[in-house]
Amino acid sequence: MELSKTIWSNPADYLGTLQPENPVLFFAPSVLQATARNFIDGFAGLVTYAVKANPAEAVIVNLVAAGVRGFDVASPYEMRLVRRLAPDAALHYNNPVRSRAEIALAVDLGVKSFSVDSISELEKLIEAVPADGTEISVRFKLPVGGAAYNFGAKFGATAELAVELLRKVAAAGFVPSLTFHPGTQCTDAAAWETYIRKAAEIAQEAGVVIARLNVGGGFPSHRLAGGTPDLAPIFATIDTVANDAFGACRPQLLCEPGRGLCGDAFSVATRVKAVRDGSHVFLNDGVYGSLTEFQSIGLVERTEVITADGRARDGEPLGRVVFGPTCDSLDRLPGEMPLPRDLAEGDYVLFHGMGAYSTVTNTRFNGYGELTLETVLTLHG
Repeated sequence: MELSKTIWSNPADYLGTLQPENPVLFFAPSVLQATARNFIDGFAGLVTYAVKANPAEAVIVNLVAAGVRGFDVASPYEMRLVRRLAPDAALHYNNPVRSRAEIALAVDLGVKSFSVDSISELEKLIEAVPADGTEISVRFKLPVGGAAYNFGAKFGATAELAVELLRKVAAAGFVPSLTFHPGTQCTDAAAWETYIRKAAEIAQEAGVVIARLNVGGGFPSHRLAGGTPDLAPIFATIDTVANDAFGACRPQLLCEPGRGLCGDAFSVATRVKAVRDGSHVFLNDGVYGSLTEFQSIGLVERTEVITADGRARDGEPLGRVVFGPTCDSLDRLPGEMPLPRDLAEGDYVLFHGMGAYSTVTNTRFNGYGELTLETVLTLHG
């Protein structure tokens, strides 16, 4: 999916002029760079970007322009992508399970930071990675709430295993560090506090002074109605608690937001294919396309409805069952979506905050999934 060279004022301007039949993803580089600078200025450590959230070249290039110098990569594709677009950037290979071929490629590409959450995977790294100056971060998990879903179901060592792993990392001559992820769309600063204090306990019990503490991603983007999520209290909590928990042995901090960086810089416009008997709404995009995440973390509440000629509809909202375009009955948005009572075929439903996990999970199931990428100065009219 290539980015158009034409820059539009806003989505309504584009939709009213061209009246596209297929879904459109709108990208506002100014929003992405402003978000990146907010992280760089507010977070007391190194800000890296989790490429998995949105690996578009325009995203990488704009983040670099804003001052991001590190990237969390999880695959050979992502490593090669960042090396091509940002040759001097730091690559943090934080997918804790890798084949030996993937490890060898990472070494060839100059990766100097890995994560691990098991003895068997650590043994692979010790066997294949030169220890000189290479960091291995032990990833641990806790039963902490406050997020849209829990990352610990797949990755992360228990605190007890983390102690053992950290000792082995240090004994093998690697730079010992710790890492965690509080879970996606985490709005509770207390989750970071709990993790940071446990990290200090793990390091103390292991008898290891860690070099860095990666406080993960999880920083929320603006998906729900109401005010923009305030990251300042989360940044302040991380900084204060790191001082308190580690004292003179405070490690360097880093974070790896994906959604938190790119989410608010994109909006998706879908078109109403039909309003069946005045009830069910059918869109030209759905859960097999760019709206995949709605099934796992709920609907984006920040929506607009725009008529075919670019005017905003502001009629009384009515809860509707909304389906995607495919012939699969699972292609349905969760619950009911409030849409204007006068919604009509040919209208556009614009979802904001769609920069993360909208393009990378988009399929061509049933022949749908074509998605145009357009640049806009602003995402709002």
